[in-house]
Amino acid sequence: MAVALHDVKSAAGLKKLDEYLLSRSYISGYQPSKDDVTVYESLSKPVSSEYLNVARWSNHIEALLRVSAVFGEGSGVKFESAEAIATPPAGDAKAADDDDDDMDLFGEETEEEKKAAEERAASIKASTKKKESGKSSVLMDIKPWDDETDMKKLEEAVRSVEMEGLLWGASKLVPVGYGIKKLQIMLTIVDDLVSVDNLIEERLTVEPINEHVQSCDIVAFNKI
Repeated sequence: MAVALHDVKSAAGLKKLDEYLLSRSYISGYQPSKDDVTVYESLSKPVSSEYLNVARWSNHIEALLRVSAVFGEGSGVKFESAEAIATPPAGDAKAADDDDDDMDLFGEETEEEKKAAEERAASIKASTKKKESGKSSVLMDIKPWDDETDMKKLEEAVRSVEMEGLLWGASKLVPVGYGIKKLQIMLTIVDDLVSVDNLIEERLTVEPINEHVQSCDIVAFNKI
């Protein structure tokens, strides 16, 4: 289902986007996708510090783009005016069914939604004194021993590592030289549960995985 947004170049659209990102890391889903790139490229930059959540999200997506991170397909994004989102266009039954396929994220808020948003904001403000465990998005390069290493088995071995607070994401093979390719992979971690250094030293570069993996490097590390 496509994500319906206000025009993010307008102050009203930015305000709605800021409220939406208050409790979310990405435009759709739990991993960076092409939806994030679409919205990021539509923003007027730099983003005003008045919109803290948009600025935080924008900086994160910018960092991922700088390192050529892998982005998922996403759900699609539709930019509409406030009137178009609040009042569905009249049409036949088929058009109405099609409209139901779009998620209206920024329609008129109910009293319950406003109250919930206020409670979330109050909770976040209170957490500045007692910060809860956050999450981080990590981009990692994993290198094989040589050009004879089976990269499919290498990736399977890497993804076989399971830990509480660890979620493997998208990946791709990147040429290094002399016929050798490295695995570039995204992962999301809960900061209090997973240490990337320990993950590398105690899980990814020990037996039996080190049969395929020569070394691991952190390319990007961003708080979510």
